[in-house]
Amino acid sequence: MHRFFSLLFPLVSLAVLVLIWDVSVRVFSVPDYLLPPPAAVFRALRDGFSDQSLWPHIAMTVGETLAGYIIGSLLAVLLGIVLAESQMFERFVYPLLIALQATPKVALGPIILVWFGFGVASKIVLVTLVCFFPLFVNTVNGIRRTDVELLDTCRAFSASRYYLLFHVKLPSAAGDIFAGLQIGVALALIGAVVAEFLSAQRGLGYLIASSSVNMSLSTMFAGVFLLALIGVCGAQIVRWLQRKVVFWQSGG
Repeated sequence: MHRFFSLLFPLVSLAVLVLIWDVSVRVFSVPDYLLPPPAAVFRALRDGFSDQSLWPHIAMTVGETLAGYIIGSLLAVLLGIVLAESQMFERFVYPLLIALQATPKVALGPIILVWFGFGVASKIVLVTLVCFFPLFVNTVNGIRRTDVELLDTCRAFSASRYYLLFHVKLPSAAGDIFAGLQIGVALALIGAVVAEFLSAQRGLGYLIASSSVNMSLSTMFAGVFLLALIGVCGAQIVRWLQRKVVFWQSGG
């Protein structure tokens, strides 16, 4: 019953927003080229799914996002562990990572295109860079916030450094890591869309950009709706994994 209501409440909110949208368009006579009615957006979605034209764009965006998200997340956790455990590594590498994070990824886009080409590889690299840093910071902070008394107790029983890392520090940081993973889902989608804006032949970002040339706002809104849906599904999957993996913090 709890899960039913957790799904019902957002759907009710969405229905209310769509109703307000539809009524506002009708009452204020907003032209379609400024804000299409919800019915036009739903027709664009229906037509895109019925003629199979949307599936290649969805598959491309999801594939790029997933690949970059996995690579970026693995690198973030691994480097976060090394940096949290090594002060020397922190002194040499952390300032460089801060500089990389401070650099706008859009500015790196043309360089990435030159290095990795106009295909899928450049999109995956940009997604990796975008979703890397939040999870990296969360991993470092989570490991360093491990209870000092618990660590001292384990050391008193001659626990090795590897035992402390894998059995004490990482379980303690798991909540922070999954929080970074949830942030990374949204950022990975942003990275994929930005990369498709720069150069692409398929993808939801390409669909939105190409539709703006034709002033087809219903198709643009359909692309935005699909991106939002993918983001929500990705975040829910990560939350489900968190409940299963970090069960001692989520209550089962």
